[in-house]
Amino acid sequence: MKISELLKNIEYSHVINETDLEFDNICYNSKTAKEGDLFICLKGEHTDGHNFAQMAYENGVKVFVCERKLDCEAMQIIVPSTRLVIAKISAVLYDNPSQKFNLIGITGTNGKTTVTHLIQRILEDNNKKCALIGTLGYKLASDGEYKEAKHTTPQAPELQHTFKTILDNGIENVAMEVSSHALEQNRVGECDFNGAVLTNLTQDHLDYHITMNNYFDAKSILFKGLKSGSFAIINADDEYAQKFLNVIPDDVRIYTYGVKNNADIKAYDIDFSIHGAHYKCETPKGDFEINLELNGMFSVYNSLAALSVAIAMNLNIEQSVKTLEQTKCVAGRFEIVCKKPLVIVDYAHTPDGLKNVLLAAREITPKTSKLICLFGCGGDRDATKRPKMGQIADELADKIVVTSDNPRSEDPELIISDIMTGIKTVNTQRIFVEPDRGNAIKLLTRISDENDVIIVAGKGHEDYQILKDRTIHFDDREEVRKNFKILV
Repeated sequence: MKISELLKNIEYSHVINETDLEFDNICYNSKTAKEGDLFICLKGEHTDGHNFAQMAYENGVKVFVCERKLDCEAMQIIVPSTRLVIAKISAVLYDNPSQKFNLIGITGTNGKTTVTHLIQRILEDNNKKCALIGTLGYKLASDGEYKEAKHTTPQAPELQHTFKTILDNGIENVAMEVSSHALEQNRVGECDFNGAVLTNLTQDHLDYHITMNNYFDAKSILFKGLKSGSFAIINADDEYAQKFLNVIPDDVRIYTYGVKNNADIKAYDIDFSIHGAHYKCETPKGDFEINLELNGMFSVYNSLAALSVAIAMNLNIEQSVKTLEQTKCVAGRFEIVCKKPLVIVDYAHTPDGLKNVLLAAREITPKTSKLICLFGCGGDRDATKRPKMGQIADELADKIVVTSDNPRSEDPELIISDIMTGIKTVNTQRIFVEPDRGNAIKLLTRISDENDVIIVAGKGHEDYQILKDRTIHFDDREEVRKNFKILV
C-alpha cells in the first residue's frame, strides 16, 4: 500500500519528511522490524514504542506512525493516539475484511473459549463455514489445526491479517473471543461485529482495570458499538446483566438466557451425573430436552449462550441442540484425564471460575469419597483474588493442595502465603502446601483414593510455566498421566 493512499484513510496532525513510499506490513516490535514495514510506536503498559524507534530505523524502517517527533530522518506521521490508529491502519491495509463476513464476539470472565467452540460447531452442522479465534489460537474449521496466538484476542495487525486469511478461505462466519484488554486497548477497533455475547462478569484482571466498574466499562465497549440489525446475547443471571442491557443501542436485537431469572432461552429441571448435564429448555422456537456430555452448571450456561446465537441467526434449532449434545469438552476445560481417581484439569483461575468448577465436581463426587482441589495463583496479577480463591477451596473441597501457577517475577512462597490467608483450616491432613507444581501433582497420588474426584485448576490447556527467569514446558495433563495409572 502507498503511504499517500493510507493518509486518505486516517486522521493525523502533520507529516515530517513526507515521501510516497509503499509498505506491505505493520510492525510495532523493533526487534522484528525490517525494510518495507510501517512501524507504529505503540505505548503499552510497561513500554513505549517511541523509545525503540531508533532500533527499527537502523533495521531499515523508513516510515513511522508516532505521537511525537522522532530523532531520525525517516518519514513520520504524527497522530493523536497510536493505540487508536493502529486498528484503522490494519483494517485499511487488509481491505476491511470483517465487513465481508459474519463476526460474532464473545466476551466475559469465564466461558468464552467453550462458547466460541460451541458456536463454531453449531454453524458448521448447519452447513455454514465458521472460523474461530481465541485463547487456544485460531482455526479455520472445527476439525482443523490451531494456529498459535499470543493473546486471547490478537493485536490489530495480526487480527486483521487473520481475518484476511479467513476471507481468502471462503469462510463467511467467525466466532471470536474478545478480552477486556483487547477492548480497552482498541485491538478490535474497526471490527464490524454482527453479534455479541456476554457469558458473565466476575472478578479478574483487576491488576489492570483496578475496579470492577472499569472492568465493566471495558467489556461494555463491545455492546455499545453494535450496529443496527445486529444481535446482543446477555446472561440474565449475571449481576451486571441490566447494566449491559442499558448500553445496547436501540436498534439491536436482544436475547437473554439463564437459569434463575426470566429469560428468552431458559434451562430448568437440571440434573448432573458422571455422564454430563441434562436439562429442559424453553426457547422462542419451542421447548427441548438437552443431554450434554459436558458437565457442570457453567456448561449449562455455555450451551444456552451458544443456543441463543443459533436462535438469533435463525438456524435449525433441532440440529443445533443435537450439536450441543454431541460436543465433547474443549482442551483444558473440565477435561477428564484419569478415571480412578477421577482427575479433571480445568483452566479456572478466578474466584468465580474455581467456585463453579468445584461445585460441578461436587455434583459427581460419591458421598463416601473426597473432592480434592489443587490450585495456585499467577504472579504479577490481581493479588486480591488469592485469599478469595483460598476461601472458596476451603469451603468446597475436602482436601486442598496449594501450589504455584505461573509465578512470573514474584516469589511463589509469597503468593502461596496470600492464598493461605483465605484458608481457615489448619488441619495438616486436609491442607497441603507444595510450591513445585510437578511435585504437587505427584502428591495427589498419596492423598487420594480411587473413588475420589480431583480438580487440577488454573492452567488448563497451557503447556508452559512462567518462572522468574525463564519459561519451562509444563502441562498439567501430562503430569497427571505420568503419575496416575487408569487414564482416559
